[in-house]
Amino acid sequence: MRIDKFLKVSRILKRRTVAQEACDAGKVIVGGREVKPAYQVKEGDEVEIRYATGSLRFRVLNVKETVRKEEAASLYEILP
Repeated sequence: MRIDKFLKVSRILKRRTVAQEACDAGKVIVGGREVKPAYQVKEGDEVEIRYATGSLRFRVLNVKETVRKEEAASLYEILP
């Protein structure tokens, strides 16, 4: 699955266009490298998203095309 779609499905970012813009601006890092929106995310990837006020690091636990809102948090775990 593309990283921009994963960020939307997991509800880390609200809209896919916002995820695409974040990737294009170099704010999404996977394994220490900036990635484009088409990057294929895999289970076990460690992702960092840089915000103006800080950053969010998480590990991908599961990749699903669709998921209910209540189950969205099960797709990833937050890293310190």
